[in-house]
Order: sequence, then structure tokens, then C-alpha cells
Amino acid sequence: MSKLQKTAIAAAVAQLVVLHASPAWAQTADAAPGTTTVVVSGQRAALQSAQKLKQDADEVVDSIVAEDIGKLPDRSVTEVLQRIAGVTIDRNMAGDPNRQSVEGSGVSVRGLTYVRSEINGRDAFSAGGGRSLGFADVAPELMAGVDVYKNPSAEQVEGAVAALVNLRTAMPFDYKGFKGTVGVSESYSTLRKGKPSPTGTLLLSNRWTTGLGEIGALIDIAHAKSPSRSDGVGVDPYFPHVNSTDPAKYDRSKTQWIPLGVGYRSQDFDRTRRGDYAALQWRPNRDLTAGLTYFKTKYKEDLDEHVVASSEDKWYQQVASSNAVFDSNGAFQSGTISNPTYGGSPFNSSQRINTRESGTRDISLNVQWRATPSLTWTNDFQHVRSTTEGFDADVSTGFILPNQTMDMTGSVPQISLGSAAYMADPKNYYWAYTQEALDRAHATQKAWKSDFKYTFDDPVLRDVRFGVRLTDREGVNNKAQKFYNWQGITFPWMEGWQIPHVARLNDPRFAGGASLQTIDNFFGGKYNLPPMLFANEATVRGFPEEWSKIHAYHDVLCAEQSAAQGWGTCDTWKPATFNDPAATNIQKERTKAAYAQLRFGWDDLKYPIDGNVGLRYVKTNGSGSGYVAFTPPSTPTIPAGANATGQDKLINIAAFAEAQSYKNSYDNWLPSLNLRLKARDDLQFRFAVARGMSRPDFNQLQVQTTLSAQHLQTVTKDAAGNTIGVRFDGTSLTGTSDGNPMLKPTMSTNVDLTAEWYFAKAGSLTFSAFNKDLKDIIMTQNYSYTAKDVTGKPQTFVVTGPVNGANGYARGFEIAHQQYYDFVPDWLRGIGTQASWTYVDSERTLKNPVFEAWCSGNDASSNFNLSINGCDTDARAFGKTPLQGLSRNTINFAIMYEQHGLSMRLAYNWRSRYLLGVNQWGSRGNNGLNTNPDSGAGRFLIPTTNNDQAFGLPLYQAAYGQVDASIFYDFTDKFRVGLEGTNLTNTYTRQIMQQHAGNFTRQVFMSGPRYTLLAQYSF
Repeated sequence: MSKLQKTAIAAAVAQLVVLHASPAWAQTADAAPGTTTVVVSGQRAALQSAQKLKQDADEVVDSIVAEDIGKLPDRSVTEVLQRIAGVTIDRNMAGDPNRQSVEGSGVSVRGLTYVRSEINGRDAFSAGGGRSLGFADVAPELMAGVDVYKNPSAEQVEGAVAALVNLRTAMPFDYKGFKGTVGVSESYSTLRKGKPSPTGTLLLSNRWTTGLGEIGALIDIAHAKSPSRSDGVGVDPYFPHVNSTDPAKYDRSKTQWIPLGVGYRSQDFDRTRRGDYAALQWRPNRDLTAGLTYFKTKYKEDLDEHVVASSEDKWYQQVASSNAVFDSNGAFQSGTISNPTYGGSPFNSSQRINTRESGTRDISLNVQWRATPSLTWTNDFQHVRSTTEGFDADVSTGFILPNQTMDMTGSVPQISLGSAAYMADPKNYYWAYTQEALDRAHATQKAWKSDFKYTFDDPVLRDVRFGVRLTDREGVNNKAQKFYNWQGITFPWMEGWQIPHVARLNDPRFAGGASLQTIDNFFGGKYNLPPMLFANEATVRGFPEEWSKIHAYHDVLCAEQSAAQGWGTCDTWKPATFNDPAATNIQKERTKAAYAQLRFGWDDLKYPIDGNVGLRYVKTNGSGSGYVAFTPPSTPTIPAGANATGQDKLINIAAFAEAQSYKNSYDNWLPSLNLRLKARDDLQFRFAVARGMSRPDFNQLQVQTTLSAQHLQTVTKDAAGNTIGVRFDGTSLTGTSDGNPMLKPTMSTNVDLTAEWYFAKAGSLTFSAFNKDLKDIIMTQNYSYTAKDVTGKPQTFVVTGPVNGANGYARGFEIAHQQYYDFVPDWLRGIGTQASWTYVDSERTLKNPVFEAWCSGNDASSNFNLSINGCDTDARAFGKTPLQGLSRNTINFAIMYEQHGLSMRLAYNWRSRYLLGVNQWGSRGNNGLNTNPDSGAGRFLIPTTNNDQAFGLPLYQAAYGQVDASIFYDFTDKFRVGLEGTNLTNTYTRQIMQQHAGNFTRQVFMSGPRYTLLAQYSF
């Protein structure tokens, strides 16, 4: 893929050089006397329309226009957006870097995620706490075009610091008369295979002249299924195996870095989109036009995943085989790893399902009245309702693998599990754990916007626009638990003090609920995985009834242990529910905005100048209500015969949940200036400067504080592994606040300078330099919360929550070029290219720096050195990390062809590596080794199981480039058939974890090429 990347860059550079050397070539696209007229249709016409929008716009904007309704050039709105210069998408599921999103997610513009979304110029959002629309939720078949405003003006609704993305649908008056299209398609994943997944679309539109005036009606319906599959191979963090735990003999250079373990995951993902759109327009006379639109998108996803992962909890007891190979930094390369204490390496084999249903409905009315030839008054009324509900469940079995063999030297880690006979034997498996997460949310918004436009009869003043906008939004979020409700069933570490032995699947008492399952064609057949025992899909989906049955296995064993040792009863499993009042969070927000914007121009100058200047005022009033809740930890269990000390240091606070509410108000002035200088009809320059704001997401404004406590203890065991002593060291009181209702918006000053050469109707060369200075970036910091214990004594919790704690910037440039080459021989005529390169540099500066060279403490959210700077497994901090989600370089390159009814496109999109985050699940933990020589004799070089040496590695997405293609043929001007291919080169998605011993592969994902066969008929 690196070769393809270099080829694409070289082709783009060569293209620009040739273009500048022979600019006359570009002019042949416009017909001249005596020349052949170029027939413009399809994708070429779409490019011309998009270019005209960019050239004539008052603001800095880029657009993609559909060739016809239902003909956006990609299979999702997210994938469409990545074709625009400056726009990038994530290749992982939103908020979960451990899983791949085959279609992509997480739109960023110029390295920033402060993106505001609209549908037809109106606010659009998805429930669940954010302010933007989930672009993956929207059926692309409904879209007529996509506009990305990179520096909006005062008349546009506030909230777009990075960019404003407007999705446009068709209106009946867009067509001269009757319009009808029907389309069908069938998608196929080479990795997933399986049953058909058809898509159907239907559009009907017409307009009539009646006694009541002109009337138009349009309906557009789309239903699409998109099955996909992603396979992944993973490697756990590398731990430092020191040459000696004697400080006098310790030599850091002799440390051997051995990975905790390896594993794999395979997920089948089914995505279903349903889009319903209807529009009614009425024009009783030339001065009055009314439009009523109904837009509804419904999104459903279902993920079914099998995961095999190491559950090793004593890395310091692991040993590498005598033939193991290490590199010059002491990092493990190949060989075998085992843990003699366990007789192997403990693993979990889990089946996980994740379901979500989301929907957004928008009903809007727009009335435009030309009161006089110079004055137009427009009113817009909107009602939006959005809902979402999700269920994430995981049921796991466990087993002890005699050893794990791995080879890290290739492009993909090679791993070997046990023999087929070993992996199929139920006596080697036991029930391990369950975890679930439930959430649901709904949000509504009512908005009214009233705009006036007065046109001047003046050589300089064009028009003045002014108006007001009022919104009223309310959202209710319910979470059954803060993260996951993780509950162990039976583990080897429970033996001897909670259960006599694990619940093995060969025991008839515990055999129900699991079966032998095979993952075929894993990684395209590059691995031969033996059949393994996983929880049945019916067991996982049978929450909570089926889960109660397998948790009863623990209760049986716990009762045996209790009877044998003479201690109390066993706690039964409790499923997560929404019954807790602390699970509900309510937020309301009302905004009032007013703006005025003047458009002007000097057309008589040698180099004409035009533009606009405006000022927007916004008043925001927010309120929220929720709970502060505390659930005490379980009473410590002391095995019979064990010596216990320090019980007097434990803190006892009774459970409680208290309602709390807040109000917040702020106002902002947002000026903007856009200037355009026309050096020629085809050459222009822009200067734009504006003040922008991005309100905190609603999930950042939640009034929800969760307090927690952990009894600190040190356990001493004899040579046989029996507990002989327990020392209690007190109780850690911490907490997290899901939000901060007093947050202020992130503010920005945006500056753009562009040069734009439009040398043909579908040919241009543009350059844009930009700078965004950011203030009040939201981050986390801690504060104190006081509660009384059972004796009435005040106790202090260290609580972490979001604050406006940083400033920063994003700056860089974009270069874009597109052209059709009509000077070539007839057989090549119709060929064209598109190319763009975006470079972004950014930085975040904390108002209160938190860097320390050495890491200490657990992974509580108050450990800022861990969560901001990252910590290695040997306690060394990494220091300043780059902004999350930012790629310095992004490249798009496409070759297009259109002639004689044949339309083709080969597109390549590439972005350089970027930070996914630090302290991410899978590359974090609490059992690192403290190699800080100043940490003291009780901690230095001593492996700990006390959860007090946290590590969190910076996790990066490696550079990634993907090739997509499409080919269509128009049999007639009404009937078209086509084939689209995605990820044709089967590019792997790679994650890299940073450690001081090197940059190691964390996970490699493969999704395989996907194909879609389409047919469309217009009538």
C-alpha cells in the first residue's frame, strides 16, 4: 500500500506540473467555434455543479453533488465525506478502538471534531448526548448533495468550529415535471459471505398547476441492508521482566519485554438503514412559496462477536521458551510463552452481542414571502425527535492454555492456540464472567427561524440580511450503569476463598449454555482456528433469564465453600436495570440568536472585490437534573485461619442517591468577514475570518456523579497458594462526574486564505491556508466531594469531571485539483482526475500542566498523568502526546472516466497515523512494575497485585490507504446498471501501541473487499 501511496502522490504532482506547463489543455473542455462539443452528464455534470457551488459561494465551502437522486458516489454518507479535502473519518467504532468500523465513523474536519450537522439548512442531531447527526445513521440514497462549510458566516447557525456539514435532499420544484426512479442493489462481503442483503429505493415527484396555484409533491423511500465482517488479531502490552529484583543488581538495559498474551476476534456486523422522506411545495403566486418536509431515518445494528483473549493476571510469573528471539531493545519477537504457576496461560473465550436501534424524525415548514421587489421574509419552523436504545452483552468461558506460541516478525502476528483435541474438550473450560451495558435516550427540539433580506439598488451594497432564531431542546438519557456491569462467575483466583473449584463445562451440573463453535475463513483463511467452546448465542441474547442460570453455577460452588469454611451466604447476581433513579439524566437548553449581515461588492475596480460582514449574538440557557450516587464496596472476606490486620482503617459509608440540579447561562458575540477578490473570471482569492463557538455535547453536561470506594488490602499466601494473611491499608474514595453542567463553549477564531483557479467547468486548482485558535477546550480535572460515614464523620472523595481546561490550535493547508482531459485521443476522451492533499498541525496546551516523569497510583480518573500523558508498564511516563484523532497528512486521488454511457471511478484515500487515545481498554491495566528508583523499598521492582501501579499506553492508528472503485453503464438514458467495490486491495487496519522498548502491534484488522451490484430505472 505504501507503493500505491507514493504512486498516487507522484501522479498528483506530475499532473499539476503538466497542467501549469500547458494551461491551454484545460480550456478544451469548453466548446469553441469549430470544435467538438463535449456532452456533459452523470458524474461530470455532478462535478460541474459542485465546482459552481464552491466558486459562487460567499463562504469557504466544498460540495459533493449526486449525479441523480440516489447516486451519491459511495455507500454511506460517512464514506462520501472522506472524499472532501480536509475531511477524515475514523476506521474504528465510535468510542471503541478495539473494534473496526468497516464503513468508517467519527468525521473530523481539519483535525477537529467540532462538526455541526444540518439537513437542508436545519439543525440535525442524534440522541445519546451528542450535538451532531450520526452520519452512519442516514440513508445515502435520500441525499441530493453534501456541503461542507469550513468557515461559516454570521447568518449560519452557530456551533461549527471545525465545519458545518449540510445534507441536502431534493424538493419537487427541483424538477420540471414528473420524476420517478426505482433502484435495487445487492451487497456481498468476500469475508462475510452469507445470505443476500438487498437494498431498494423509490422516488416519485410531480408538480401541477391548479386553481390554487402550483403544487409539487415528492416521496423518497430507501431501505438498505449492509452486512460486513471484520477479523482481528491482537497482542497485549509488553511487560518488563527485569534481570534482578535486587536494586543493587538491577540493570534496565537487560530488561526483557514479553507480551502478556495474544488473541483474536471475529465480528459479524449487520447494519440496516431505513429512510423515509416526503416534501410538499405550494406556490400560489410568484411572491409566495411554502414547503413542508418530513424526514425520518431509522438505523439498526446488530453485532455478533467471538473473542479469544488472554486473562493472565500474574505476568511476572510468565517465562519465555529457551528458543525465544528478542530484538536489540530486549523486546520479544518469536517463541513460546507460558506460566508454570497456572500450568499454562489463562484465556477467556467470549461471545458478545451489541444491538442498537436509533431513529431521527424531522418535520419542517418553510414559508417565503416576497413582500416587495426588494424585501423577502422567510419563516422556518422545525420539530425534531431522536431516539436510541442499545444493549451490549458479553458471556465468557475460560480455559488454561498450556502455552502460547507467537511470531511478531511479519506484517500480521502469527499465533497458535492449543490442539484441536484440547480446544474441543469441555473439561478444559470453565464459566468465567458476564458483563452487560444498557442505555436509552430520547431528545426533542423545536426551532423557529425568521429571516429578512432587503436588496439594495446600489453600486456597492448588495443586500442586508437579518433575523432571529429560537430553539427549545430537551434530552433524557438513561444508563443502567456507568460502564459495564461486570460480574465474575468462576475464576481460578476465586478458588480456596470463595469457591472450591471452577465450574467446568464437563460437569453435568454446569454444562448447559455453551457449545462447540467454528469460525470459518478467519482472516481470509490465513489462520486455521480449531473449534472452541463458546457461550451459545441464545444464552447471550437471553438476558437476564439465561444469565441467571449460569450465575447459579457460582452460587452452587460458593455454597459448598461457605459450608466447608463456616462463613455467611453468597451474594446472588443482580442484572443491570433502569430502576435506579440515578440512571436518569435530564437536560434542557434554550437558545436565542439574532444576526445581521451585509453583502457588498465593488465591481468596477480593476480587480473586483465582494463579500459580506456580519455579527451574530447568541444567548444560551441550560439546565440539568440528575443524581449523585454511592454504592459501597463488598464487605472484605477473610478466609478461615488467615490473620487479618488494619480493619480499623476501613471507611464505612452507607449507600445513597441524592437528586441535584443546576442552571447555566452565557452569551456570545460572533462576528464574521468574508472577502473575495476576482483577479480574472476564472481566478479568485478569498480571505475569511470569523469567531466560532461549539457548545459542550449534552453528555458532557450531564448532572451525574458516581462515587465509589475500594478497600485496599495486601494478601499473603503460602507456597501452596493458600491465603495466610490479609492487611487492610484503608479505603480509597474516588468518583467520576459524567458531566459538568457549568461548562462553557469551546471558542475559536478561524482564519482562511484561499486561491482558486477555475480553468474549466469541471476543472479547478485551489489552495487554502487556515488557522483555528481554540480556547476553553474541554478536558478533565478533579475536585472534592464530601459525604458522611456511618459514624457521622465527613469523608472526602476525589471526583473527576470535565472542565474548560486547555487552549490550542489547528493550522495547515489544503491543495485540490480536478480536471477532465478532453485534449486526448477520442478513445480516451472522458478521462479525468481528482487529487487533494491536506496538511494539519495542531497542539493542545493545558492550563494546568500535569506531567510527571514517573507514574504512580491506580487508574482512577483523577490520575491525570496517566490519562493525559500515558504511562508504560514500567512506570515511565511518555510526556506530551499529540491531539487525538489528528492525521498530519491526508491524500485523495481518483481517476474518472465517462463516455458513451460508460462511467467509471477508481478512488484512493489515505491518511497518516493518528492517536486513538491513551489509557484505552486493552492497552491499560493496574499491574505494572514500578522501576522508579525513588519509589521506596516497598515498591521498587516489586510486582504488585494491589491495583496501585497503573499503566496506559498511547494507542495509534497506523497510516491507512483504501482503494474503492465503481463502474456503471447506461443502457438507455433511463436504465443504468453498475458495480461498486470497496477496499479492493484488502488493506489491513493496524493499531500500534507505544512503549519505551518500541512501537508494537496492538491489533490488525481485516474486513476484505465488498461489492455492490446496482440497477436503477428512471421513468
